[in-house]
Amino acid sequence: MNTIQCPYCKKQVELSEAIIHEFQAKIREEEQKNLKIQFEKQKAEEQAEQEKRLRLEFEQQNKEQIKELEERKKKEAESEKEKKELLEKFAKEREEREKAEEKIKEEARKKVEEEVELKLKQKDLQLEQARKANQDLQRKLEQGSQQLQGEALELNLEEKLKAAFPTDEFVPVPKGVEGGDIWQKIKFRDKVVGTILWETKLTKAWSKGWLVKLKDDVGKINATEAILVSQVLPADSSHFGRIEGVWITTYEHAINICRYVRFLITSIASVKSSTNHTEEEWGQIRDYMTSEAFKNRMQSHFDNVTLLRELLRAEKRSTELKWKKQESIIEKLDRNTTNFYGELKSIVPNLPELNGVETVLLEDEKDNQAEADF
Repeated sequence: MNTIQCPYCKKQVELSEAIIHEFQAKIREEEQKNLKIQFEKQKAEEQAEQEKRLRLEFEQQNKEQIKELEERKKKEAESEKEKKELLEKFAKEREEREKAEEKIKEEARKKVEEEVELKLKQKDLQLEQARKANQDLQRKLEQGSQQLQGEALELNLEEKLKAAFPTDEFVPVPKGVEGGDIWQKIKFRDKVVGTILWETKLTKAWSKGWLVKLKDDVGKINATEAILVSQVLPADSSHFGRIEGVWITTYEHAINICRYVRFLITSIASVKSSTNHTEEEWGQIRDYMTSEAFKNRMQSHFDNVTLLRELLRAEKRSTELKWKKQESIIEKLDRNTTNFYGELKSIVPNLPELNGVETVLLEDEKDNQAEADF
């Protein structure tokens, strides 16, 4: 028999075996229940801990994926912006190139028209001479077409002068003036204030004797100025000059020289007609306009025109090289964009289709397959 202390009276109370077993069973049941509760609590804590860890891992992966996607979108936006800027720049340069090409075409067209016009006049002159006398034409053809070309250039120059100075008179050169080709009477305020005697030369060598003969012809008709237009000038003259009182120039600059000489003549006439100027003053004006200083100023003008023409040609060559470089950059950018799209499509098959890209990708796949088979 066992005893147990009463919690109230503190006396020892004897217990039977059955009661002991009952108490023991209850204690074991209590312990099992506590252990189960503790186990379930521990299991719940472990499960919560695992869920928390998985949630953190998922959130971390999600953040990384979002960050990667944002960076990819940013790169795509930058690439799109760069492509747009390049396209806008290319469009602007293409517009400038088209304008430059149009200008070049227009200049070429004018040059061809002038050449055709010159050839037509030369042909008309040949036909006219053929109608006059067959023997005379045969003789001229044996001597070569140089004289005919010179006469054609003379007619062409006269027509250009008439177009440039419509108020002036152009009359036949008087008989006995063998060296003169064109006689131009300059009008200022409806009055003839001076004349210019023109002579044209189409030879490969310069002759100083032309000046002596032309000055002699100037004296015969009392012309104010004389202009000799030649294909070849002296070695010390590039575009124009004044030698022994005679203006010399090329066909290219003949009209400009005429403008200067007309300005000289009309200025002197204006000074003479004014009572406020003395004979000495208009003489000084004439001396200046026939001086080396005035010649140098005109020479600078023609040199600058030539320089601008050369700069235009150099700029054209530079622009063509620049276009080639930009075209290469655009090709590389387009190729990189296509490859980037292809890589994305291999990862995300349902990626939206882009017009023109799918065809390029298919062609690339065919080329790769053909290389593999080879």
